[in-house]
Amino acid sequence: MGLRERKKQQTRTALADTAMALFVARGFDRVTVAEVAQAAGVSVNTVFNYFPAKEDLFFDQQADVEAHLAEVVRNRAAGTSAVGAVHASLLAALERDEPTLGLSSEAKTFWQVVADSPALQARGREIAERSEAALAAVLAEETGTHLDDPMPKLVAGAIAGAYQATTAEIRRRVIAGEHAESIRRIVTAAARRAFDLLQSGLGDYPETATDLGGADGA
Repeated sequence: MGLRERKKQQTRTALADTAMALFVARGFDRVTVAEVAQAAGVSVNTVFNYFPAKEDLFFDQQADVEAHLAEVVRNRAAGTSAVGAVHASLLAALERDEPTLGLSSEAKTFWQVVADSPALQARGREIAERSEAALAAVLAEETGTHLDDPMPKLVAGAIAGAYQATTAEIRRRVIAGEHAESIRRIVTAAARRAFDLLQSGLGDYPETATDLGGADGA
């Protein structure tokens, strides 16, 4: 990464951090972009150059979240089903406290801000929908499915739904103040059971993992 790119990334991070401090202190819906700009010492136009909407300041990692399930499936090892790949990835994330899962006492504030804001809840649903659509696109690509065939969308809905229900349960328990280790134990057991049920029906979909330059690719 060149100097210009590093400076842009530093500015983006500084803006997101400044905005988050204001959102936590006052609530997302009570903070304006103009106030974020003033606190960061930049113009409103500068903020919008980096973040097209106020919600983007809060969910500044949303692009990675939206692409996550699709990338897990695209880069899985040959012979692994889509549901198996997502299952393994989720269990590994739970084990290592992946930050995007929000499985920590520090995440309680983040999730509480979301719970208190209809705008952020709506954006969260949009992120989930785009994540599911990206997964469906990968499944359709691998299977060579016609655009009118609903199968990739239905399978993506089942897999993404289980994944998103898991993260929602984490969020609910974190907001309730439960201990992180207890949440991990309960959610891991439930996720294993749920994905085992999915595996029993979707374990052969796609029938073989197409090598698209992923884990076993050259």
